[in-house]
Amino acid sequence: MSAETSQTAAPSRAKIVRTAAAAARPRKAPRARVVGAQSLPLNQILSGDCVERMNAMPEGSVDMIFADPPYNLQLRGDLHRPDNSKVDAVDDAWDRFDGFAAYDRFSRAWLKAARRVLKPGGTMWVIGSYHNIFRVGAALQDEGFWVLNDIIWRKSNPMPNFRGRRFTNAHETLIWAARDEGGKYTFNYEALKSLNDGVQMRSDWVLPICSGGERLKDDAGRKAHPTQKPEALLHRIILGASQPGDVILDPFFGSGTTGAAARRLGRAWIGIEREEAYRTAAAKRIAAVQPYDMEALQTARSRRAAPRIPFGQVVERGMLRPGQVLSSADGRRQAKLRADATLSADGTTGSIHQVGAAVQGAPSCNGWTFWHFEKDGALVPIDWLRQQIQAEAEG
Repeated sequence: MSAETSQTAAPSRAKIVRTAAAAARPRKAPRARVVGAQSLPLNQILSGDCVERMNAMPEGSVDMIFADPPYNLQLRGDLHRPDNSKVDAVDDAWDRFDGFAAYDRFSRAWLKAARRVLKPGGTMWVIGSYHNIFRVGAALQDEGFWVLNDIIWRKSNPMPNFRGRRFTNAHETLIWAARDEGGKYTFNYEALKSLNDGVQMRSDWVLPICSGGERLKDDAGRKAHPTQKPEALLHRIILGASQPGDVILDPFFGSGTTGAAARRLGRAWIGIEREEAYRTAAAKRIAAVQPYDMEALQTARSRRAAPRIPFGQVVERGMLRPGQVLSSADGRRQAKLRADATLSADGTTGSIHQVGAAVQGAPSCNGWTFWHFEKDGALVPIDWLRQQIQAEAEG
């Protein structure tokens, strides 16, 4: 999370500088993804100004962005614990701006560059605290992004408020936004539901802050980066909003959490970071990451994403025969299958859904799960037959 000012010299558009982060590439160097006449510097950490670096990238070339910009914390003086020990707070030069106007100009510049490199179906995640997230959110909307959700990351182990003058800052806010209103974006609903024990993933996430063995340290034993994000946070974001092989960009790369999580999850990544010490620490960290195998990267799919199979195909393929009797799970309601894939029961004729609703006196019914057929002495939902056809269609 280091500020990228516009004072550094712009790199040539025709040349992508390779940095010490080359060590972070997988053993087998990936092919650069070609877009038009330019190529993407995949799995590399680029040095320099993030706006200039993004402007040198091909337009519409990345699938997702995670941005952890400077928070503009406006800290004045040292902060001490009750035992008088000093808190290792964010007091670096990259987090200082000459007022809100300067911060707003900085935000508009990097947001404009970020939207330019996103694909039409791409999304961006921005994280911040009360110091900056409202200003960033307004600028984000002004640049044309379409907000999908705001996520509250509630920290299970927040730093206490030592002065006792305010509430403990126990959360940060993430904004998830599509590049355009009405754009078709990636959202792995079923995968996130599985991650949450089969319950819909909500917009309040309880995760611990980065600590212990995950926290990167320099040679002197100090934090390598003051605002290192936990990999669990990026795991959830990348798993939920991208697909294996997608390109993830982080314009404020810092300690490299985005790159580490992306590599582990089989995504390509690009990092931009001005501070050499952070680039070095991130490159070393990512080089040690072992990617998951492709089978492990397969996630639960939404039923909506599966190929649509009409019930008629089940009949046409002879998986059920006209004249065969279908029944409810308890066997109390029955219907006879007809050659045109309609059902007949109690004087009512119609689709599996219509007849299922009629025999129950219900306004609607999912006939795939309501109706059953007999197989090996047991009642099996007809949806089992549909799943077989879907599996064949997906190869």
